[in-house]
Amino acid sequence: MMSTTSNRQRGCTDMVELNLPANSKVTTGLSHKAPADATRIKTFKVYRFDPDSGDNPRLDSFEIDLDKCGPMVLDALIKIKNEIDSTLTFRRSCREGVCGSCAFNIDGTNTLACTKAISDIKGDVKVYPLPHMPVIKDLVPDLTVPYAQYTSIKPWLMTDSAAPDSERLQSPEERARLDGLWECILCFCCQTSCPSYWWNGDRYLGPAVLLQSYRWIADSRDEATGERLDDLDDPFKLYRCHTIMNCTNTCPKGLNPGKAIAEIKKALVKRL
Repeated sequence: MMSTTSNRQRGCTDMVELNLPANSKVTTGLSHKAPADATRIKTFKVYRFDPDSGDNPRLDSFEIDLDKCGPMVLDALIKIKNEIDSTLTFRRSCREGVCGSCAFNIDGTNTLACTKAISDIKGDVKVYPLPHMPVIKDLVPDLTVPYAQYTSIKPWLMTDSAAPDSERLQSPEERARLDGLWECILCFCCQTSCPSYWWNGDRYLGPAVLLQSYRWIADSRDEATGERLDDLDDPFKLYRCHTIMNCTNTCPKGLNPGKAIAEIKKALVKRL
């Protein structure tokens, strides 16, 4: 919330007072010590927030005996939930870096907890939900908006010609154009690392959705390239990308959303 205070009566220029929204200050939470016989201890500081409680978010500390824990950050979170605090809430599924469910901000970088090794992190392990998104509870962000944006690009094969008897064929070269695109698991690590998406998330589609959009534009079997480009030719949907490259730097699958966005822009220029 923003309020303006006038100091003209005192001969001063106008000043702006910025008031942080409620529940914006993260407080120190509970501390859970490791067993007395633990010898190899790592501290995990985990973001906790329950909007229904009315309390400020907090950082709970958990000391974990690494000799009795798996090697990945997700292993530690599961251990915390199973053995220390069953109220800890987070998403997880495949544990193989395929589903994208366990995407968090870990040690200051958006990544997957199931593929992030504890040994790669120096000092305490800090785990937050993906930035910018509203928090449903603890480490679970509300992804309603990015999934609605994903739906808006029509992520399926669109054709006008009659369906063939077997399948729509591609040459090896045409198929190779999809490499680096189809592997996206929609974890939204890139989406929530993008400052342009933070400020314009209601209109800018974001790197994850634009990469998926280019996946269909680049597909030789799709017959709606013109329609797809028409829909993206918008000052906000596409052109809020300023090539900061946070998206590419944070992608846990090693993909390059920044390049995909540049290819969409090139395709639009070629139509002029």
